[in-house]
Parts: sequence; structure tokens; C-alpha cells
Amino acid sequence: MVHRILSGMQPTGNLHLGNYLGALKNWVKLQDTAECYYCVVDLHAITVPQDPQKLKQATRETAAAYIAAGIDTRKSTLFVQSAVSAHAELGWILSTLTPLGWLGRMTQFKDTKARIKYKANVSEEEQKKAAASIRKIVVDDVSIIPSDAKLGLFAYPVLMAADILAYKATHVPVGEDQKQHLELTRDIAGAFNRAYNAEYFPIPEPQILGEATRVMSLRDGTKKMSKSDESDYSRINLTDDADAIALKIKKAKTDADPLPETVAELEKRPEAYNLVTIYAALSDSPRGAVLEAHTGEQFSTFKKDLTEMAVAKLLPITEKMRRLLADPVEIDQILIRGEEHANALTQKHMREIKDIIGLWNV
Repeated sequence: MVHRILSGMQPTGNLHLGNYLGALKNWVKLQDTAECYYCVVDLHAITVPQDPQKLKQATRETAAAYIAAGIDTRKSTLFVQSAVSAHAELGWILSTLTPLGWLGRMTQFKDTKARIKYKANVSEEEQKKAAASIRKIVVDDVSIIPSDAKLGLFAYPVLMAADILAYKATHVPVGEDQKQHLELTRDIAGAFNRAYNAEYFPIPEPQILGEATRVMSLRDGTKKMSKSDESDYSRINLTDDADAIALKIKKAKTDADPLPETVAELEKRPEAYNLVTIYAALSDSPRGAVLEAHTGEQFSTFKKDLTEMAVAKLLPITEKMRRLLADPVEIDQILIRGEEHANALTQKHMREIKDIIGLWNV
């Protein structure tokens, strides 16, 4: 069986160091060992309101970041999700096989319910009860969900499954916080195979790679680095220049103690752990080796070394992104070629899927 990989990121906000270390850097390595499909998942972006023109530009910017980080379009297929109709078409088919209870167990599903309940002025007592009943599905408390709550906010994990299964991907590079989505995809693939007595979809395996499977905020080592964080000092954007990178690392939250000798000691100090993890991922070294070289150092010294490392690794990406975005026609042509290649594979799969389930396919 072919070793095929599918992965993608949303075109919302600036891509940052966490996106690079947790995904892009690993995607580049995978190009030499697998058949890779990388997409800009714009259909997922519209689960929340988007400005149409800004979304189109963000899609180009995200594609530029992929290329600048090292995605080689001679080796990998790079495309935009919405340009390949199989994603949405298969998403509907899989939604008819996905029990609502499976979605109700998703962390993001429960978080979305909690946010909607909060906005709907549900009492604090009711919110606590809902949080305690983590296995309740949405129909148990539909009366406190506003009538304008959008289905896409709850159902998008099925679209994520379709993203993967439309390509019959065998492996998916994921961060620690995305494993649950892949587990759902595996469940849905199995449900399809059982429903139609056909071993059609492979059960995709997770690939968790590198030291930085989850990069945390520079301002709070217990929170994931995020595009949506109000503080720009919480993250290093791939568009930041050398001065911005240096300032953000200098201001990054740390504690007063020097670097410890062991990773076990480091794990008790979230901000210290985060900065060492970033250094390890940028230098392709294990955390233990980083500590061995820097044990006993004060963070003022370590941050200088980290700044030099970050600038050396990230500035070439920033500069290449700028060159690419200066000529959007080149990016568009790359995406069109990728779209054609992705459509060729997924339309073949969709014809097979329709035959299996009895849809009109003459």
C-alpha cells in the first residue's frame, strides 16, 4: 500500500512559530518518504465569519508560507481545499454514518457548547452541570443552545475526516491536541467499511514528530501558541523581522531560576520548558541535549542564544514569503496545478465510493 499523507492548516491570521515547528517543518521532512498532499483548509475557516477578500489573500499567504518553509511542489501536491469538491461531497456522505454521540465526545465540540451557553447567558450553575456531564450530547441540552448557532461549528470534525479519507491517506501528521480528531476519522472509516461490508478506507495512522508537538504561548506556558491570542507578544509570526523576534523572546515569560540539569525538573516549569522545547525543535536536538549544553545558565543568556537560532532559521522563510507574495500569479498557478492533481485522485475515489453505496454514478 502506498504511504500517503494529507494535512492542512486554516488561512486565518498569521502563521506562527508553533505552526512551523508543530507542522510545516515536519511536512518538509515527510516529502522524501511519502506521497504528500498539503492543503489550505479554507472550508474550515468559514465556520466563523470571514471577510471574503481577506480570506482569499490569507489563502495565498498560507500557501506562500508552505512553500517558503520548504514544501517542494515537485514532490508534494499543494492546493486549496474548496477547489476540490470531494471534500464537501464526502463530508456529507460521512455525516450520514457518524453518530451524534461521537461528536459529543470531541473536546472542541464541548468547548464550543460551553462558549455558546456562556454567550446565551445560561446560569453559572447550569454551565457547571454541563461541564461535569462531559459525555452528554447536544440533544440533551438543545434548549439552551441559541437557534442561530451554526451547524458547521459542531460538524466540522466530519469534514476533517473527509479531508483525510478522500485521499485514502494512510498517515496523518498531527500534534498532541489533534489526536482526538484523527481517532474520530479512524472510527468513521471503520463505520463506512462495516456499513458496506467493504474494506475500502485504510485506517489512517497518526504521525507525531519532533520535539515541538505543541508550542506554547510566550506569555503563558500553559496555553498553546495561537493566532487568535490578543497579545502579539504571545507568538512569533512567520512574518516577523529580526528585531521583532528578538524583542518577543526577550519579553517571553520565564522564572527566576537557572536552567536545570534534567528534563524531569524542566517539566515542572512550563515557561522554561516551552523555551527549551522551541530551541530543541529549531536545532533538531533533544531537550536533554539542550539542557546539557546550557545547564545552570540564566535565561538572559539562554534567550540570546535562542534569538540567534530563531532568527537564523525563520528569517529566510520570511524573506521568501515576501518574494512569493510580490508575485501572486506564481502562487495561483502552483495552486491550480495542485488542484488538478488532487481532483484527479479524489474524483476516482468518489466514483468508487458512489458505486459502493449505490449513488447514481452513470
